[in-house]
Amino acid sequence: MTTVTISLPESLKTFIDEQIATKGYGNVSEYFRTLLRAAQDREEEARLESLLVEGLVSGGNDIPLTREFWKGLKLEAKDLARKHQARKKLAGSRSSGLMPKTTS
Repeated sequence: MTTVTISLPESLKTFIDEQIATKGYGNVSEYFRTLLRAAQDREEEARLESLLVEGLVSGGNDIPLTREFWKGLKLEAKDLARKHQARKKLAGSRSSGLMPKTTS
């Protein structure tokens, strides 16, 4: 793993320490990794939304709406919903302080 050093004003250091103490993070690294993963998720969602809008605007080739298409779409939607629920559950347990502390 790579080490990154950052400089922060005391007010931000205090905020980070409070987050670690009250939200169940094991250490500063774990807290920052969580923030960075959330930022990555937001970037990915923005990229996908951009691609969807681009596809809608361009018109493109229509997809035949067959029974197989709807079955596949339903399976994809269920998979996305499961992943979303898992992330939501993890975020909820983090914010409620229910996650056990880990060390890195």
